[in-house]
Amino acid sequence: MTNKTSPFNPFDYMDTQDEINDFLRECLEDDDPNVFVSALGHLVKSHGVADVAEVTGLSRESLYKTFNGKTQPKWSTIFKVTNAIGLHLAVA
Repeated sequence: MTNKTSPFNPFDYMDTQDEINDFLRECLEDDDPNVFVSALGHLVKSHGVADVAEVTGLSRESLYKTFNGKTQPKWSTIFKVTNAIGLHLAVA
């Protein structure tokens, strides 16, 4: 008998935009910037990588590479992705 597990995506367990915003805010406040990048990657997956790719003009492969944890994404990519998924970053 083989047990298959699926990758954990925290956004599968959030019901409201406020929950998503709070989680992302906490990730952004972490000392490790990769925590936010990883969270953003999970959010892209929950929105659908193909859909985000279409809106941003980036390829799906490029998005997967951006959020694979092995590269540091460019600010321009993060900016395109956040806009594509309706996330607006603000300085407070």
